Amino acid sequence: MSAAEEAQTARSARNGWLLSAPALVVLTVAAAGPLLIVVVYSFLLPGKYGNVEWGFSLDGWRGILWSKDIFTDEYVLADAHLTIFWRSVKLSVLTTITTFLVGFPTAWFIATRPASQRALWLFLITIPFWTNLLIRTYAMNEVLRSEGLMNTVLMKLGLIGSPLQVMYTDIAVFIGMTYVYLPLMVLPLFAAIDRFDMRLLEAAYDLYASRMQVLRRVILPIVKPGIIAGSILVFVPSLGAYVTPRVLGGGKQMMIGNFIELQFGQGRNWPLGSALSMALLVVVMVALLIYVKYANREQGHG
Repeated sequence: MSAAEEAQTARSARNGWLLSAPALVVLTVAAAGPLLIVVVYSFLLPGKYGNVEWGFSLDGWRGILWSKDIFTDEYVLADAHLTIFWRSVKLSVLTTITTFLVGFPTAWFIATRPASQRALWLFLITIPFWTNLLIRTYAMNEVLRSEGLMNTVLMKLGLIGSPLQVMYTDIAVFIGMTYVYLPLMVLPLFAAIDRFDMRLLEAAYDLYASRMQVLRRVILPIVKPGIIAGSILVFVPSLGAYVTPRVLGGGKQMMIGNFIELQFGQGRNWPLGSALSMALLVVVMVALLIYVKYANREQGHG
């Protein structure tokens, strides 16, 4: 490469950085800036009426798993915190699995429709996104409450004698999150299945493969990118869900998102809330890295 070409390349690279500088500054200030503030707050002392006091302390991070006994000032294992963490992870995993079990047949059905009909089915799937999350959650409230649609239908059919108490339980939160996040699983799965070569199914059946073998050895490995993408899109927001547990859990079935909000509100313990936020971020990142690495192990690339 001549000196003139090297100079032109360097000039093009410099111009590219200059053009992208405004966007990089906005991303740094709007994303990294607040995150840095949360990190700093997690190492400070809680204020008496909220906010923080400028003094280094690890109490915020210690408070994630340990709480101080009000009588002996000794640190004991925070069972309530661990219960909230376990509930959040459990419901997020169950929501991810259920949305996949429901979303995969739905995506397959849409992808195998004639091209003229797919747009209509996708339109129906995306309609919930046109409505605010809070409104959708309150709509699910009307379905699950004692006098709601579900209990009314079951009693009319004679399947139950009295209304089922589903509201304000883990089951209600699980059903609500499955309903809310189902489209996030269907759309990536549809994108993966839509590129699937159906001639592979004919070849598998010609080789006397059973339906289960075709699903396990042909379909799932090829659409795995869609499964991974859908699982990530469902698991991450489920783990930090706030609105759905608040409305359908009634404040009784608290998840990590509600617990963090409580520390910045009534709890007035901003360092603990900041530490919980960072811990949630770390858990999500580790879980995603492990999941993606495990899912791609067969390819040998990690």
